[in-house]
Amino acid sequence: MRQVVCISTTNYYPIPTRKQNVMNRLSDAEIIYIDPPVTWIAPLKDKNTKERLSKWKQPGERVKDNVTVYAAPPVLPFFNKYRWINRINQKRQARFIRQKMKEHGFDHPYIWCYSPASCDCVDLLEKQGLIYDCVDRHSAYKGMITPEVVDRMEEDLAKKADMVFCTAEGLRETLEQYNDNVAMIPNGAAYEIFSQVADGEEKPVDPEKPVFGFVGMLQECIDYDCIEALAKKYPQGEIRLIGRTLPGVDLRHLQQYSNIKFCGLVPQKELPELIRQFDVCLNVFKEGRLSKDVSPLKFYEYLATGKPVVSTREPLQVADFADVVHVASGLEDFLSKCEDALHEEEPQKSWAAEKRMEYGRRCSWDERVRQMEAILKEKGIFK
Repeated sequence: MRQVVCISTTNYYPIPTRKQNVMNRLSDAEIIYIDPPVTWIAPLKDKNTKERLSKWKQPGERVKDNVTVYAAPPVLPFFNKYRWINRINQKRQARFIRQKMKEHGFDHPYIWCYSPASCDCVDLLEKQGLIYDCVDRHSAYKGMITPEVVDRMEEDLAKKADMVFCTAEGLRETLEQYNDNVAMIPNGAAYEIFSQVADGEEKPVDPEKPVFGFVGMLQECIDYDCIEALAKKYPQGEIRLIGRTLPGVDLRHLQQYSNIKFCGLVPQKELPELIRQFDVCLNVFKEGRLSKDVSPLKFYEYLATGKPVVSTREPLQVADFADVVHVASGLEDFLSKCEDALHEEEPQKSWAAEKRMEYGRRCSWDERVRQMEAILKEKGIFK
């Protein structure tokens, strides 16, 4: 059985992202999953992180027969601004990971990384192979970072890796400058969960009182102008926003609209029933360096439901599905495309729904991980 240490950028709970979906589906593997560390000053910004400062001292949680999750020790802040701080942090992270490897009997595991910061950790770990799975333009995030520092850390990590996966074409173009083994594998969907939406009774569309829905993190790169314009155009309708609002994102201007409903974070298993009530699914991103290269899970999950989807032009991957997705260019076109989506007629609606679900099936996490494993075996990285 393969031994894998996943150094993640997302906690295993509560929101399943690419990291959990990939690790949960790797075949013939025993996995140590390392939740990302919090900084010592994180509770000053988000009180909910206070308990995580000491969680690393607790035993690991066996979340599956072959997956054990550990919280990483806290780190010094500003590591994305100053490389010397990152080196200090990663030495401590490496000591922690080596201890967990020893407890699990791991000798030369595969190290599977998601953060550029890991570049200063991986050389301190005994390993059989190094895989970097790049899911974002990390240096495009705002906050306590220096983009040049993050880009250099990513370059160093990519050069050390035996295999680099990435989720978008723009990321591939960058990473191919550092490594000859780069493969683009976009994000996917838990098809077995989201296809359940099509099993229920179809809700008839009321064009006067439509329900538009968005599922995902309410973060800075979302185009809230589109959502506000939709609320104004359909005052008798509803726009349901399902997901957590990230710290620092101010949505008070949307809270004045009674037809915009903030539903908060919802467990994945409850999402199919809620999405079944949507008339149109929304995938809305502001144009920018981060949005261009993002690979949103929500988009593939929408496809798996068969529901009509309206999307902005970014992320660029939506263009691959323009035959069955309403892709808008600008605010006025977005409102027009929402109107079109509400009036998908038979047999167009039936054909488009089936094609969207077929796309969703092809983009399932099972298929994405199968592709990854096939590449790793072909390259001789997975023995």
